[in-house]
Amino acid sequence: MSEIVVTGLGCISAAGHDVSTFEQMLFSVPAGSAIGPADGFKASDGRNVVAAQVKDYVPEQYFNKAELKLLDRYAQFALISAEQAIKDASLNLLTCNLKRVSVVHGTSIGGQETIEASYSQLFEYGKSRTHPFTVPKLLPSSAASHIAMKYGIKGPTFTTSSACASAGHAISMAVLMLRCNLIDIAVVGGSEACLTQGNFFAWEGLRVISNDNCRPFSADRSGLVLGEGAATLVLERADYAKQRGAKIHAKLSGIGMSSDAHNIVQPLAEGAEDAMNAALLDANLAANTIDYVNAHGSGTVINDQTETKAIQSVFECSSKQPFVSSTKSIHGHVLGAGAALEAIASILAIKHQKIPATVNYKQADPLCDLNLVINQMLITPVKKVMSNSFAFGGLNSTLIFEKI
Repeated sequence: MSEIVVTGLGCISAAGHDVSTFEQMLFSVPAGSAIGPADGFKASDGRNVVAAQVKDYVPEQYFNKAELKLLDRYAQFALISAEQAIKDASLNLLTCNLKRVSVVHGTSIGGQETIEASYSQLFEYGKSRTHPFTVPKLLPSSAASHIAMKYGIKGPTFTTSSACASAGHAISMAVLMLRCNLIDIAVVGGSEACLTQGNFFAWEGLRVISNDNCRPFSADRSGLVLGEGAATLVLERADYAKQRGAKIHAKLSGIGMSSDAHNIVQPLAEGAEDAMNAALLDANLAANTIDYVNAHGSGTVINDQTETKAIQSVFECSSKQPFVSSTKSIHGHVLGAGAALEAIASILAIKHQKIPATVNYKQADPLCDLNLVINQMLITPVKKVMSNSFAFGGLNSTLIFEKI
């Protein structure tokens, strides 16, 4: 079976507008976080909202007026991260068979800003119709389409939408297409821009939002912190990448997917465990070879406890317990883009032989008894990393990356 490698990385998030800035934030000393007061909206009780917002973002620096008429904020982020990744991969798409290049980009919600702006026009301002480009802007598939149109990509192009596992499923689908020789190159990832008044109210109704900060696995954790941004990876078969002389960031050796088949909002440890074991089996690796688990670690009481049980079960008989951290404490919960952004964090851990910390951690939780890296990054050998993404509805994705 052909090895799959990562040759390009790109991202924009609250933790930085590019991979270099994101890297600095991940491994800063002292440890940092991009979470803070959000601009533009408030909680239902009038208090300031805490979020991981992309600051100092000026769309006009990236797109002209005609382009912006067609691009929701989430699609803008997707295009920015894709351009970075393609440039990082040194891809000259003019020399490629564009029918054998794929775009798979995930999102949980899609064009949320467009949806809310349209509702406002109709129901607040009494308009009889919305902007003529409303539908193409709000479509969850619009980001993938715009990436394909910009670069003339004519291979399989589609969107995965499986809540917080969306980008993980996007990456996994691309791996499968590469392995079966359906394509040569995949531009994969996820994007989300749902920091809007209406969406925040909806999440607030679930009683899972933190009102102060994100503290995964800490006994005093108070919930997740919504974030926004996008991340893109370029994937290729190893032989194809080597033939064109590409630099290789890491090998993507294992993918695992599962369904809890349990509850629309309550997670099940068995489902998460199944995804992790599937990824290990796919990579032909024993659990004791994993050095670091980039946990889903959302910061809610139930999710962190459930993931802890799953990790403990997978590594129960392992001679070595992996280090564990959640980078959501740094860049927030980017929902459908989270798996791609955390994949980049995992690859950077391999590249720099450093494990990013779970920041804001204050107090040990006996029900989250893991080998946690807390508050400061850890310098240690990192050859193999497992990255988890678990979603509402029990939709689970696990990826395994290896040092080349």
